[in-house]
This record gives sequence, structure tokens and C-alpha cells, in this order.
Amino acid sequence: MLYLWIFLIIVGLVLLVKGADFFVDGAAGIAGKCRISPLVIGLTVVAFGTSMPELAVSVTSAATGSTDLSIGNVVGSNIANILLILGVSALICKLPVRRASLVLDIPVLLLASVLLIGLGIWGSALSWWDGLIFLGVFVVYMFILLRGARKDPQPVEAEKPPVSRLGIWYAQKKTRIWFLIVLTIVGLGMVVGGGTLLVEGAKYVARKAGMSERVIGLTVVAVGTSLPELVTSAVAAAKKQTDIAVGNIIGSNIFNILFIAGISSLVAPLEFRLTDNLIDALVALAAALLLCWLAMFDKHRLGRVAGIVFLLGYAAYYVYLFLPA
Repeated sequence: MLYLWIFLIIVGLVLLVKGADFFVDGAAGIAGKCRISPLVIGLTVVAFGTSMPELAVSVTSAATGSTDLSIGNVVGSNIANILLILGVSALICKLPVRRASLVLDIPVLLLASVLLIGLGIWGSALSWWDGLIFLGVFVVYMFILLRGARKDPQPVEAEKPPVSRLGIWYAQKKTRIWFLIVLTIVGLGMVVGGGTLLVEGAKYVARKAGMSERVIGLTVVAVGTSLPELVTSAVAAAKKQTDIAVGNIIGSNIFNILFIAGISSLVAPLEFRLTDNLIDALVALAAALLLCWLAMFDKHRLGRVAGIVFLLGYAAYYVYLFLPA
């Protein structure tokens, strides 16, 4: 059985890497064809697509009574998205943080993080009416975001001309909108499917090792469900589609709290313990504040220094998690 899960983990990794490649190409191509900013594509289509594993895991966990796993997945994914994924992506390529993100998206992320902490402390759980508040804020945010989608279109950088026959065929097909849509959908399916295989395999191994549900949610499941964001953002950074890389992370974190935690709390109340969950939520808020602060320097770009700071912060958090109780 163990060998089967190892094989599935490898298959999942392959699907993630190649699927992210297709997904980024398709999403960036659609942005160019529709004259929509790649940042908006990253904040919506890419962010929602790469957050599907978190949605599936959190809702299923809430429905089966594993609320520690559900809330731990949301909070842990947000921590991993900023400290791990943006950290890795910033080491690959400098990531500009657009003014639109500084004015709207990051403040909404900070608001969502504060709401999560405040509502969690208030009732010691996230109940159905908390979920309605999350979803209400999410609808307002999406309305504002999509209303301004065409106001600041950004051209997509031209790629280097392909040399192989397959590369030429691929480049020709990418000029057609139907192919870009198919490419995005296929890539999304590969990313979500690959992420699911990796998560299930990692959960099996973690439980065999005797890890608690909270730690599994904050580490194995959180990192596993964040692998689509990791691969997609890293590939986007390597392809110089930096708006998609940054928008993907900020958008995914907003989706995780307002949409996924909102839907999950409608399914079942999510217990919010002051001893554990509060500390984790405060770390997620601190990560968002750190992102906002670092974005103020180097002409609003996240470079290698920011990447190193993020990764050191993530390593410190992991040390805290595995310290003896």
C-alpha cells in the first residue's frame, strides 16, 4: 500500500508541473486576447482554480466533523502561500506588486484575516452567520474587482519563437481563443488532480507517523493543497508572468478565508480554540502584514531579500509547530 501511495505522489507531481505550465499559458493568453490585466486573471481565474483543493478538503473535513483539519487547512495554506510560495517565487524573479493590489487586494486580505480572528474569538467558533459575513464581503470584493477589470489592461510579453515542430504547432494554436480556453481548463484539471493525489498520499503517510489532526492540517494538508499555487506561481515567475504569480497568491488567500472558510462554516461550525487556532491565525495575519510592508520597498517589488525573509519566517513557524508541547 505504501508503494502505491508513493507512485501516486509521483504521478501527482508530474500532473502539477505540466498542468501549471498549461494553466499559466492559457490564462495569460486569455488575458491578452480579452484585454484584461493578467493581475485580474491571477486574482480570479487562477486563484480560484488553484484553491479548489483547499475547497474540497475544507468542506469535506467540515462535513465529516474534522473541523481542526478544515480551519487548519485554510490558515495553514495562507501562511504557506505567502511565506513559502512567494518566498520561492521571489527568488526566481523579482515580483512587482501593482498599485491595484496595494490599494484593494492586500487591504481586503488584511480585512479578511482580521475578520477571521475577530469572529473566531467572539464565538469560539465560526458559525453559519460568520460564513454569511465572509461570503458577503467576498461578493462585494469580486464586484469591485471585476468592475475595474478592463480599466488597466496590461500587455502580455511575447515569448521566444519555438524551434521544434511541436513547439511551432503549440505557438500557432495559442493564437486562438478556443484553444486557450481548453488549455486553461485542461491545465486546471491537471493541477487540481495532481494536488489531490499528493495531498491524499501525504495524509496517509502523516497519519502513519502519528501526527495530530491540527498539525496535519497546518503542514501536510496545507502545503499539499498549496502545491497548485506553488507550482503555478513558480512557473509564472519563470515565464515572467509576474502579475499572475503575485495575483495568484493574494487572490488564493482571499478565496481561502472569505469563500472556503465561509462555505465550510455553513456546512458545520468550525471550532476556534484560543490556545492553538488563534496563534495560527495571528501568524497568517503577520504574514499578510509582512507582505504589505516588504511591498513598500524596492519600487514595490519583492526581490531576493524579501524571498529570504519569507522563507526564514516559514522555517521559524515550522520549528514552533514541532516544538515539544
